[in-house]
Amino acid sequence: MFTLSTLIIAVIAALVTGAAVGALLVKSLHPQEQQNREMETRLDKAETKLTDYQQEVSEHFAETSQLVNNLTQSYKDVHEYLANSALKLTNPDISRQLIEAGDGKLISSAATQEKSDEEGTEAPRDWAPKNPGDTGQLSEEFGLDNKHEEELKNPS
Repeated sequence: MFTLSTLIIAVIAALVTGAAVGALLVKSLHPQEQQNREMETRLDKAETKLTDYQQEVSEHFAETSQLVNNLTQSYKDVHEYLANSALKLTNPDISRQLIEAGDGKLISSAATQEKSDEEGTEAPRDWAPKNPGDTGQLSEEFGLDNKHEEELKNPS
């Protein structure tokens, strides 16, 4: 009926066809590999975005630091200019106060005294009005009465 060579060729053709159909079925039934490739692509994009964002943040802080340094230097230059001008144009008391202000020691006690004399009031020393002997709100003992302290010391 069939010759041996025809039978061998038919078997080989069937095997090749079966292998191709099997490969297609495996690929279509297991989309996990395709999902893995998509996830790897998305991960690479996310890592690239993160790296770019970190670079932008670093550049932002470097530029902010430089601008603050420039601002500080400009402030110093203006203060030095005003202090030098005050030395030339004003009396020694005002010059001394300006020099002290450069060191952060500006105390305008004369101005404060004039204000308190004019208004007849004094700057508040505490936030709560108090009677002599009472503690104000800024005191560490404020709101603690003896009964409360005893309860804390001797819990029943």
